[in-house]
Amino acid sequence: MEYSREALIEKVSDQMPDKRWKHTLGVMESSVKLAQRYGADPERAETAAILHDVAKYWPVERMREIIEQNGLSTELLKYDKQLWHAEVGAFAAEHDYGITDTEVLDAIRYHTSGRENMSLLEKIVCLADYIEPGRDFPGVDEIRRLAKVSLEEGLVAGLDSTISLLLEKRRIVFPLTVLARNDLVRILEDKI
Repeated sequence: MEYSREALIEKVSDQMPDKRWKHTLGVMESSVKLAQRYGADPERAETAAILHDVAKYWPVERMREIIEQNGLSTELLKYDKQLWHAEVGAFAAEHDYGITDTEVLDAIRYHTSGRENMSLLEKIVCLADYIEPGRDFPGVDEIRRLAKVSLEEGLVAGLDSTISLLLEKRRIVFPLTVLARNDLVRILEDKI
């Protein structure tokens, strides 16, 4: 059963604290704007944005069980738990909220890590998560500026920011993030 936009908003907002819901509203707004700017379907972008953090505040053990018991990417379990909610969120979007659109599901699944050969919708939701109005971290204004020029430029700047922060903290970098960044750089080089 697929929910109406209003029902989806009501159910998802109950899954998280007010501060995270405010972030989600910002990602919704940014996703719609980016979709309009770059020729994607704003409704699909908004749906993915509504659900992108649906599992963010679920208990870690619940996420682990969902990953292990449903054939999801167990590779994720070797990396930072902050990545798990995206894979679990895509699962929840399909199984709990009736989302069948694979592009929407993949936009949820890859919004934290990115991946090679990202679809337009995946790029939009990933970038919207970086630039939503409530975000405030060093370099976010430059990422926002670049997002107005090119999805790829904005995403490379965002991924560079994430990778730099992880390196600075001496944390493990998820390989998919490096692959996503390199793929986007190749796309930009091919445009020159």
